[in-house]
Amino acid sequence: MKILLIGEYSRLHNSLKEGLQKLGNDVTILGFKDGFKDFSVDYPLEKKWDSGFQKKIKLALLIFTGFDISSYLTYRQFWKKRNKFKDYDFVQLINENSFFCDYKHEKKILKYLFKHNKKVFLLSAGDDYRYVNYNFKHPENPSIVQPYLAGKIADKDFSNVLKFRTKSFEKLHQYIYENVQGVIATDMDYHIPLQNHPKYLGLIPSPMNIDKFTISELIITDKIVIFHGINRESYFKKGNDFFEKALGIIKDKYGNKIEILTAENVAYEQYINLYDKANIVLDQLYGHDQGSNGLESMAKGKAVFTNASDVFEKQYNLTEKVAINGLPDVDYLVKELSFLIENPNEIIALGKRARIFIEREHDYVRIASNYLALWQKANP
Repeated sequence: MKILLIGEYSRLHNSLKEGLQKLGNDVTILGFKDGFKDFSVDYPLEKKWDSGFQKKIKLALLIFTGFDISSYLTYRQFWKKRNKFKDYDFVQLINENSFFCDYKHEKKILKYLFKHNKKVFLLSAGDDYRYVNYNFKHPENPSIVQPYLAGKIADKDFSNVLKFRTKSFEKLHQYIYENVQGVIATDMDYHIPLQNHPKYLGLIPSPMNIDKFTISELIITDKIVIFHGINRESYFKKGNDFFEKALGIIKDKYGNKIEILTAENVAYEQYINLYDKANIVLDQLYGHDQGSNGLESMAKGKAVFTNASDVFEKQYNLTEKVAINGLPDVDYLVKELSFLIENPNEIIALGKRARIFIEREHDYVRIASNYLALWQKANP
């Protein structure tokens, strides 16, 4: 099959591509490289006029004329190579705003893709219209909306989420749903808002290329090593403020019995190697299910603080923990960290269960075959 994957978040489409290729398919990725993470993309798009003085001019133009030059330049990049993006058996959009354009230019690109390809599917793998609006209507549901409602995130820093509450993105959402063959959720956080929607095809867990994550047995030496990765753009969304406060207490409590490693805004290839020596990895707090960083840490056999709620455990029929469910509660985090530090054998046992879980539920070749089956089954 000839397959076009559009967009990249945290290596999701790269892992899926590798699984699909193992099954003998011809796969191409088009999109941005996910910022500083710098993922591999066959046809990379570049964000233009998005920083410095040019960004100020862009914003002035937008205010006075309504014209978004960045969206126009992304559209131009696509249009120049448009013949490379047609005649595919299956196309998959990673998001309702895969090209990060305004309504006008995003719709132009999508119209071409819908017209010139056989089947197009949409992933719910990040912020989108249904996910964002569901969580504003249900603020008790753990999500990135909670730190925003708590006043920790300014509107301007939450604009990539808030845009999905505007009329133009509601129109874009409706246009996409009218034209795709179906919508697929990548984890429980996106599954919940989509339940009972007629276009919803179901949940397929994120693919993990476990061949890239060879596991070596966790060895506890004289110090417990704790790794905390920080992306400043999503600092409050991930709950890094709670992690940092908890680590401060843990450092005072255990002193030279622990070692804390911190990495901030580093490229993906560097990041995944930084936590190799870690025993415990701190990932994120707001949600039900793990994101890619959490899954990769689990694939390496680490004890991971991430989203692993009762909803997640029920979905996968788990009777033992495969990760520590992170909560935005400093006392809780300190208690859970203390237990692991004082019981290092549990770190090793948790890491082993995590790896087994990834092999069972997230293997990239099996996940790729699930996608193929769903794509082929969906009505044209």
